[in-house]
Amino acid sequence: MTQQRFGYLGPEATFTEAALLKLDEARGAERVPMPNVLVALDAVRTGDIDAAVVPIENSVEGGVPATLDALTSDIPLQIVREIVIPVKFVLAAPSGVELADITAYSTHPHAEAQTRRFTGQYLPDAAYLPAGSTAAAAAGLSAEAIDRGAGQDRAGQAEYQAAICPLLAAERYGLNVLADDIGDVRTAVTRFVLVRKPGPVAPATGADKTTLVAGLRSERPGALLELLEQFAVRGVNLTRIESRPTGDGLGLYQFSLDVDGHIDEARVAEALAGVHRTSRHVRFLGSYPRDDREASTIDAQNTDDAFAQANDWLTRIKGDTRG
Repeated sequence: MTQQRFGYLGPEATFTEAALLKLDEARGAERVPMPNVLVALDAVRTGDIDAAVVPIENSVEGGVPATLDALTSDIPLQIVREIVIPVKFVLAAPSGVELADITAYSTHPHAEAQTRRFTGQYLPDAAYLPAGSTAAAAAGLSAEAIDRGAGQDRAGQAEYQAAICPLLAAERYGLNVLADDIGDVRTAVTRFVLVRKPGPVAPATGADKTTLVAGLRSERPGALLELLEQFAVRGVNLTRIESRPTGDGLGLYQFSLDVDGHIDEARVAEALAGVHRTSRHVRFLGSYPRDDREASTIDAQNTDDAFAQANDWLTRIKGDTRG
């Protein structure tokens, strides 16, 4: 059997790789670091890799625009799993560097935004240097990088002495942890999704989520309400809704949505059919198991049995009136 190749946002030891390592289906697969979301998803589209793990939502920063946009552009892709992991940052530095030695630090802009309370208190005069990822910041301080002269200015001095990164990155690149769990929000989590080429949707588990993107048919008042009513009247809970520009002009938006439930459930299927009927375009991105395996609460009138009974009733009426 050919070894599968799973992409993730590199370099090694990013939060994305940590999410990938939680997947049973990734065991034994080749892990392939990718420079960004677009490259990772395009590699899935071309078949260079079998699947990719990418971030889609953060509990502090909200949706990840690069992922939301890349999923809706070009050739369709399908979400088959979600992985939620805690986002905990450490301040790490090479051996011999102490907190008082730090004149500059590096990390990803999202991590910088989520650790400002710590840096404001303990590194108020230190310069911040943006990095492509938290792990890249840590990698730049590894012994190997220092030996190559990477991350040094023209005078041969280090551009930065510390990195804000995951513990996994500090360990992978041989750094000492100067401070642990330094995020402003200690309960922060990031939601990742495993993306493949479109295929059969896995059966419902009873604890599922469905993702889609819909563009409004017009800009008339009430168009968004009409879209949302497709879910509300069928008891389908929205867990995320975000507007994203279509790219076709100012003021033109589409909506990325996550809903509780699976396309095989009658209430979700009918809601999606209603969205298709009332929207300019719809892209189904997948139904897949929730990471927390928490089943949806469904009112009695919105169960599959209730929908089946209603359809049976209509069938009987049609038979009586046409017979």
